Amino acid sequence: MRVFDLAKMPLRELNSALHAIAPGTNDTNFEVVNPRGSHAVAVGIDQPVTVEVRGSVGYYCAGMNDGGTVTVHGSAGPGVAENMMSGTVVIEGDASQYAGATGRGGLLVIKGNAASRCGISMKGIDIVVQGNIGHMSAFMGQSGHLVVLGNAGDALGDSLYEAKLFVRGEVKSLGADCIQKEMKPKHLKLLAELLEKAGITGVAPEEFKRYGSARTLYNFNIDNADAY
Repeated sequence: MRVFDLAKMPLRELNSALHAIAPGTNDTNFEVVNPRGSHAVAVGIDQPVTVEVRGSVGYYCAGMNDGGTVTVHGSAGPGVAENMMSGTVVIEGDASQYAGATGRGGLLVIKGNAASRCGISMKGIDIVVQGNIGHMSAFMGQSGHLVVLGNAGDALGDSLYEAKLFVRGEVKSLGADCIQKEMKPKHLKLLAELLEKAGITGVAPEEFKRYGSARTLYNFNIDNADAY
């Protein structure tokens, strides 16, 4: 395992090392110590590497991840796993605003709480939050899944497309065109798989409610003008 101490070297050396891995090399495990809130840690990974970050990070950690496994043993600032393609990102603490924004694939697990706009414009990513999420989460969510074990703030799923939302706790309010939907056996099975994938045990899918798009805003209708 290669260890990078960000108190002693520029962040660019870490990201350069992650981008310069030769095919077939064994040098695929990295540890980052003393991140001290550094921004853009482990951004742009396009290899099946493992990165353990020992501390909290700033903006855009693990953004554009495509195949890597990144674990932050602390909290993350805004934009963690933004535009993620594949792989896994785990935040042991809390995440700030727009976690997983525009994510196209992969799994983001937040073991604490997530702030506002979690999963905004998500496009296929799976996000599992063990705590609460803030307002306007899953705004314009196009596809993928958002699973919340805690509560959700105002305007959940505003202008939602086809992303599927599962919330175990209370929802303060639903956004435009987002409604509660029936939890069918196929959804219970899907949710069980997502919980298992995120390493969550002792929680039954039946404890969640499902939310999705009412599909009334897909085409312009003058009667819905105030909702656009």
